[in-house]
Amino acid sequence: MSHTKDAWVSQRAYSLWESEGRPDGRGESHWAQALKEFEQLELTKASPDGNDLIEKLKAAGRLMRVAPPAENDLQLKAAR
Repeated sequence: MSHTKDAWVSQRAYSLWESEGRPDGRGESHWAQALKEFEQLELTKASPDGNDLIEKLKAAGRLMRVAPPAENDLQLKAAR
């Protein structure tokens, strides 16, 4: 486990333990739950530049197209 992953899982497991009233003997289940949550977050993580998300949206046919600016918009910009 990387340091960042280990730290995140450790903090989350501690938070789960506290939220349940600090029960004895539940450390393993809290750690497993925190690890599962971390892995789920990793699956939904986009690349820093967002290219992987763009490709997924294109493949699913859900990428919104940006319309070219209307002629009035161009004239307003030119007047400024």
